[in-house]
Amino acid sequence: MAAAATAVPPPAATAPSPRSSDGPVSAKLMTTKSPPLSPTVEKELPVASSSDQPDAPTDSADTSSSPNGVIDMETFHQILDLDEDETHDFSAGMAWAYFEQAGTTFQDMEEALAAKDLTKLSSLGHFLKGSSAALGVAKVQASCERMQHYGQRRDEEAGVSLTDEDALNMIESLLTQVKKEYSDAEKWLREWYKEHGVDQDAV
Repeated sequence: MAAAATAVPPPAATAPSPRSSDGPVSAKLMTTKSPPLSPTVEKELPVASSSDQPDAPTDSADTSSSPNGVIDMETFHQILDLDEDETHDFSAGMAWAYFEQAGTTFQDMEEALAAKDLTKLSSLGHFLKGSSAALGVAKVQASCERMQHYGQRRDEEAGVSLTDEDALNMIESLLTQVKKEYSDAEKWLREWYKEHGVDQDAV
């Protein structure tokens, strides 16, 4: 019986050398590093990406809201546009008048809550909502709108009517919340004007 022919394996394919410029990857591409950033870019990148930036805004209107959303920056910058110069006398006067107005309104809300006067609470919520909207104090504006509806014995978010007791309980809880939101907004605004050179004692 004839011996079976021994199969000769084909020659192994030789991978192209990475040194060849005709290969899929050249040695130059494998070893060349990206050029270093220019001094300008190196200086700008940390500013854009840093998490240590102060909370107070700059004069740029790029951001739509302040940290935590306490101030609507589009509205706030519209108010700043009314200033005649960099002293910000006009807008600062508006802000300080708002601070006084809010303090008085919160006191009136406390008294109306103690008297269980839902009509008065609704009216006060509507009043402070408008004042807050004019200055861009967004969270206070939203909470005061809810108080306005609760005073009308309505929960518009749930789409249901409320009893007097439920409405008063919800307003009591909301009043605590809106005072905190106002405190955050006042702190932010005072800091902004301080950093922009406004003499707060002279406002």
